[in-house]
Amino acid sequence: MAKVKKAYFCRECGNESPKWLGRCPACGEWNTFTEEIVQRETSSPATSFARTAPTSQAPIPVALVRRQEQRRTDLGNGEVNRVLGGGMVQGSLVLLGGEPGIGKSTLSLQIALLPNGLKTLYVSGEESSEQIKMRADRIGIGNQECLVYCETRLESILAQITEIMPDLVIIDSIQTIYSDLLDSTPGSVSQVRECAAALLKYAKTTGISVFIIGHITKDGAIAGPKILEHIVDVVLQFEGDSNNIYRILRGNKNRFGATSEIGVFEMRGDGLRSVENPSEILLTHYDERLSGIAVGAAADGLRPYLIETQALVSNAAYTNAQRSSTGYDIKRLNMMIAVLEKRVGMKMFQKDVFLNFAGGFKISDTGLDMSVVAAIISSYFDRPIAEGVCCAGEIGLSGEIRPAPRSEQRISEAARLGFRRIVVSGYLRKGLPKPPKGIEIVYINRIDELPKAIFDS
Repeated sequence: MAKVKKAYFCRECGNESPKWLGRCPACGEWNTFTEEIVQRETSSPATSFARTAPTSQAPIPVALVRRQEQRRTDLGNGEVNRVLGGGMVQGSLVLLGGEPGIGKSTLSLQIALLPNGLKTLYVSGEESSEQIKMRADRIGIGNQECLVYCETRLESILAQITEIMPDLVIIDSIQTIYSDLLDSTPGSVSQVRECAAALLKYAKTTGISVFIIGHITKDGAIAGPKILEHIVDVVLQFEGDSNNIYRILRGNKNRFGATSEIGVFEMRGDGLRSVENPSEILLTHYDERLSGIAVGAAADGLRPYLIETQALVSNAAYTNAQRSSTGYDIKRLNMMIAVLEKRVGMKMFQKDVFLNFAGGFKISDTGLDMSVVAAIISSYFDRPIAEGVCCAGEIGLSGEIRPAPRSEQRISEAARLGFRRIVVSGYLRKGLPKPPKGIEIVYINRIDELPKAIFDS
């Protein structure tokens, strides 16, 4: 007979304790321990696929290990393939997280229905087959090999995968899957951990790619134990405002490629449309020039794009000036304001500063520091920036302008979109090759040289 054991697990990191604790000793979070009943097999070996003992083998020198080329599967979606590093590696386990209503189920079902020639098993634990059919009719069914299976029991899912042997399995979502070996409820720490480990072992053994969807907490982190993100091969984060039509697919972890790539999508009535040129949605064309608007040349991975930076500087209505930022680190914004006050002499302590990026994007690229400062300067003096000017550079605390990573690609993107002038760091004067035709490169070394470079003389 199985022996039943009680244990307490931390919802944040999955740390196990024999008794309840107010604060987790592993992650330091308060009031995160929950009681779960764990069932462990003692009289007979476990029948679950997750508990099958691996085949023993002797250790070998790393020089003698045979390197096998990673076989990637084309999912039929260029943006998803880009973030994954060129396609989904066979036998990999991919975790997709995002806020409710952001489009996780739409993206996963769209991948399953694309005419990619893949035999796909779509397992849904949250929706009925009728609901999936309604969404499929709206998206368009291009893959007749897509099979829908509404089930939450892990053993039944693995049995169907073994019988069908698909090329791709999509699980929606991991928080709804449970195993009979555990007495805890679906979505608990132990269930999420054991089910994810079972799917990973099955994927590595059979070579079937598994795509799972995960819920997130109110803080934006993927719900469940932190070990869930360590188990999977790839962690993708679907970002964006549900009230905005644009979404960003960002790779937070990738064992088979870079984590700096992003995919841009536009939410439409018939699903998500891939945006191959993000600059087309991040630049706004005005009939007249306005103050407080600057264009920055950004780069995520191998993809350069131009984005509009909007700033508003006004007199503080109260004693303490307000600092508000959307899509940009508020601490870095405060640092830029302090540099402007110290190195340029602008009296910012009595000014409210509001910053925003077009499209609701969240930007972590330090190469956009110069465009942020340029937008603040433009709004402060209520003077529009010269037409056809963009910026790319990082600003230090001493006011020096440092080169932005991948500056050559940023300059080429600005020239391709018709910009006539780009302001960059003076340290690039000797390192850059011959600039593209039609664009002037302005080199500056200090932040106090920026106003002269961005305004009409």
